[in-house]
Amino acid sequence: MSNLTVAVLAPPDYAKDLGKKGTTSDITFYNLKKGDATVTFIEPTRYPEKLSSLFYAVSISDRVILVVDEINATFGESVLMLQCANKPAGYLILKNYISPEQIAPLIKGTVVEQYETIEEDMVGLREKMLEIAVKQTAHGKAHESTGKGAVPVDAHFNVKGVGVVVLGFVAQGMIKKHDTLKVLPTEKTVQIRSIQKHDDDAENAIPGDRVGLALKNIESEDLDRGFVLTNDPAIRHATTITGKAQLVKYWPAPLKEGMVLYAGHWMQFLPARLEKTVVEGDWRMPIITLSMEKALVYPPNARVVLHYLEGGKLRVVGSLILE
Repeated sequence: MSNLTVAVLAPPDYAKDLGKKGTTSDITFYNLKKGDATVTFIEPTRYPEKLSSLFYAVSISDRVILVVDEINATFGESVLMLQCANKPAGYLILKNYISPEQIAPLIKGTVVEQYETIEEDMVGLREKMLEIAVKQTAHGKAHESTGKGAVPVDAHFNVKGVGVVVLGFVAQGMIKKHDTLKVLPTEKTVQIRSIQKHDDDAENAIPGDRVGLALKNIESEDLDRGFVLTNDPAIRHATTITGKAQLVKYWPAPLKEGMVLYAGHWMQFLPARLEKTVVEGDWRMPIITLSMEKALVYPPNARVVLHYLEGGKLRVVGSLILE
């Protein structure tokens, strides 16, 4: 079994007809299961009030359903987020007589330009996503996931008789029952007592799987959203990061040292001060250094989405590929 995770960027509660409602916070999960195929739909519940809500939903998705019922700032910001997070696999549903010709100039040159325009048909949409999940499962079985695992934490709590449970998703590699994992950015280690996927017990989990992990050797208060459980020595954590940025084409001026951006990666959305910016040629492609109070956890060559919450209507700054 392999899970397909789909971000649903649409009017509130749109995904309620796509799956059974699961956990809800600033993002809401809806679960769909048929045989061995499972799909997790995610809605950014607190968006547009909280930009982090949109980032989280997009960050952990394999596919995107973008419903356009109005051409407004929210639509534009969603397109920029999808571009900066590099999410090229998706579907457009146009409503209220909006035509492909109307949005074509707004998505030109972005990943959304590659999205397939489909009709609004909830039954057909569920079947389509299940079909992709089945193909993904077959591919996963044919190419067993290799490499060390990494699980960014979304939520954590105590369950009576079980102990500490975390909810998250497998970002890379494979994790197995009884694996010992580091809890980055802390010095702690845990052992996986059990793995659940869509309420079923499992021996292992692979990229894309939404998992509930019962853990040994840690307390719930020692965890935080965005922490990463991993046995991959290549995963790093640092309070200072440097990389090459690519600013969105609408960004009005060069970045200034001292400004506070928000760095988004996996389930982290951290305030970061711009310590240094070096421009060699195009000011939209500077080399920047950011410092943070909390450490960012990331693999080599990670893509970070940059946000600026004081930016009025333009809050998505660009992306940053870490050195």
